[in-house]
Amino acid sequence: MRLKGKKILVTGGGGGLGTLICQRLIKMQADVTVVDRAASLSFDAELIRGDLSTADGIAEVIRQIDPQHWDVLVNLAGLQYFGPFERESSDHLVATYMVNLVAPALLAQSVGHGMRWRGEGCIVNVGSVFGSINFAHFATYSSSKAGLRGLSQALRREYAGSGVKVVYIAPRAVRTPLNSAQVMEFAKRTHMNMDEPEYVARRIVKAIRNRSPEVYIGFPESLFVRINAVAPSLVDFALAKNDRRASELFAE
Repeated sequence: MRLKGKKILVTGGGGGLGTLICQRLIKMQADVTVVDRAASLSFDAELIRGDLSTADGIAEVIRQIDPQHWDVLVNLAGLQYFGPFERESSDHLVATYMVNLVAPALLAQSVGHGMRWRGEGCIVNVGSVFGSINFAHFATYSSSKAGLRGLSQALRREYAGSGVKVVYIAPRAVRTPLNSAQVMEFAKRTHMNMDEPEYVARRIVKAIRNRSPEVYIGFPESLFVRINAVAPSLVDFALAKNDRRASELFAE
């Protein structure tokens, strides 16, 4: 898909990874609009300031985007919690599902009608390998991304033949400010593979251009996704040692 002149809406486009993605899209002469809580952007694009962690915030964003037509929606914004599930605050738990799953669904619903009517468009959901291999101590992040993957599959089947494409992209861990100090320590202790944001941004933009149905970034993680789908007990065994290491972090 040629991106020149396409109206592209990117949630979380003001963050580290989002900035790199938007800059690449702008280089391709796309017309980029960003939804973000940031007060300003470091690149030239329209900014819709919005909070996707609450129902009212999502409704306000939709009020602003509804009158416009969009060629591509990129649901990139995300929240993460790393730690024992019972220690996550109820406010953060709700916000995680709102940002990672509810907002993408409502935004896709908002733009999808116009895309179907025009007979073309692309909804891009950026999930995570954690949405297919559900990691201990990332319970709400993993399960919300699993929901996003399921939403993507369902919409892809629903929009089949309409001209509207649905893309799901699942990076493995990325070196971004989304990772807390504890996540980085966990990555160090378990030798977790982490990709640089520039590489991931390049892969995401390529998937958007190609309108690839599903893209998993990183090996052997992409292989583990397939194994987990048919033999999750094998992955349970493989991850057990690292799960214990994670538990040790919260006992110190």
